Amino acid sequence: MNLLFPTPPALDDLLRSLAHPGVVIELGLVLAMLGLSLLVVRLVRGRQPMPGSVWFGDHLVDGVLFPVLALVLVVASERVLRATGQPLVVFHIVVPVLVSLMLIRLAARVLRAAFPLRGWVLIVERSVSWLAWGAVVLWVTGLLPAVLVELDNVHWKLGNTQVSLRTMIEGGITAALVMVLALWVSAAIERKLLNPATATAGDGVVGNGLGEDLSMRKIAANLVRAMLLFVGLMVALSAAGIDLTALGVLGGAIGVGVGFGLQKLAANYVSGFVILAERSLRIGDVVKVDGFEGRITDIATRFTVIRALNGREAIVPNEMLLTQRVENLSLADRRVAGTTQISVAYGTDLVALFPSLVIAASSVGKVLTDPSPSVQLSAFGADGLDLTVVYWVSDPDHNGGTRSEVNMALLAELNRLGVEIPYPQRVLHMKSQPPALPEAPAPRA
Repeated sequence: MNLLFPTPPALDDLLRSLAHPGVVIELGLVLAMLGLSLLVVRLVRGRQPMPGSVWFGDHLVDGVLFPVLALVLVVASERVLRATGQPLVVFHIVVPVLVSLMLIRLAARVLRAAFPLRGWVLIVERSVSWLAWGAVVLWVTGLLPAVLVELDNVHWKLGNTQVSLRTMIEGGITAALVMVLALWVSAAIERKLLNPATATAGDGVVGNGLGEDLSMRKIAANLVRAMLLFVGLMVALSAAGIDLTALGVLGGAIGVGVGFGLQKLAANYVSGFVILAERSLRIGDVVKVDGFEGRITDIATRFTVIRALNGREAIVPNEMLLTQRVENLSLADRRVAGTTQISVAYGTDLVALFPSLVIAASSVGKVLTDPSPSVQLSAFGADGLDLTVVYWVSDPDHNGGTRSEVNMALLAELNRLGVEIPYPQRVLHMKSQPPALPEAPAPRA
C-alpha cells in the first residue's frame, strides 16, 4: 500500500529546507491554488446554498469538491515546479494534509447523507479525523516508516494466510473507503429514484397511481442499496486480506443466528419487501393499525412510518402489517364518508328541510357532488328530531376541517330558514306537602 503510505522526507531535511527562498514561491502558489479551488466551487454551486450536499457541504469548504479540486491543482503545480528543478518543501506538507481532508470530508458527508440524524455518525467522523490527522503528523515528522516497520513485525496466521498488523490496517482503510463509496452511490441512486418531484401532487397528497409508482421506486432503491453494500462488503473483505472461501462456515453461523436470535429482525426485512411487492400498502395510503390512524410516509426495509393528522408518527414493524388487521382507507377508493349530527324541533317540515340541507352541504368546496350529500332522520330524541348528514370527501387528511365547514354551512342554512335548534328542556314536578298535624297539648302536672 505504498500509495497510502509513501516514503516521507526526513524531518531534519524538511526543517532545513524551510529556509530556502523558494518556500515563499511554493507558499504563494499553494494559497493561489486554494483560492482558485474555492472560486471554482463557488461558481459551480451558484448563489443558492445546498445544505447537506456531499459535494458542496454547508459552507463550500466542508464538502468533498473543495479538497478534491485543491488536491488536483496543488499536485499539478507541484509537477510544474519539479520540472524546474526547484526543491519542494511546502508541497510535501500540503499534499498529505489535503489527502487527509478529502478522506475526512468524504466519510463525514457520505455517512451523514446515508444515515441522517444518527448519533454514531459523529463518533465515526471524529475517529476518521483522528486517524487521518495522526497519519499526517507521522508523515511530517518522518516517523511513519518506523511505525510501518513495527506494524509489519506484528503478524499472525489467519487460516492459510500470513497477516500482519500493517496489512490489516491498510485493508481496513481500503475497506472503509469501499464501503463509503458504496453508500455514496446507493444514496445518490435512492435520491434519484425517490425524487419528490415525481412522487407528490397538489398539496403533497399522493394519489393511487403515484403511490404505486413510489412503492416500486422504493423496492428498486432498497434492492440497489442491498446489492451495492453486498458487493462493497465482498471487495472490502478481499482488500483486508480475508479469504472469501472461509465465509461458508461464517454464512452457516449467520444462518443459525438468523433462525434463532434474529428471527424477528429477518421477518421484518422480508415483510418490508413483501408489502412493497404486493402493493397492499403504498406510500401515501391512509391506514389504521392497532388503533393508530394516519398516512404512510415511508416503508423502510424494517419498519413503516405512519404520520397522524396531529403530527405524531408511529414506527410500525413490517411484520405487524402482515400478521394483524390493517384498515386501508385508500386501497380501493380514496373517497371517505364524513358524518355530522344536528337536531331540529318537533314539528319541523323535514320534507322541505332535507333538500335545503343537501344544497348547503354541497356548497362546501371539498365535499364531493358524486356521491352527493344525504340527510337522514336517525332518531327521535328527547328534545328534538336527530338528523344525520352524510357527505363524501376525496382527501381523508382534511376530513376534520371539512366537517367544521359543513357544520357552519348547515348552521347558516338553519338560521336562514328560521328552523329552531332545540336545547335540552326538563320539567320539574313539585309534590305538595301534607298538612301539618296539630301539636298535642302539654300534660298537666
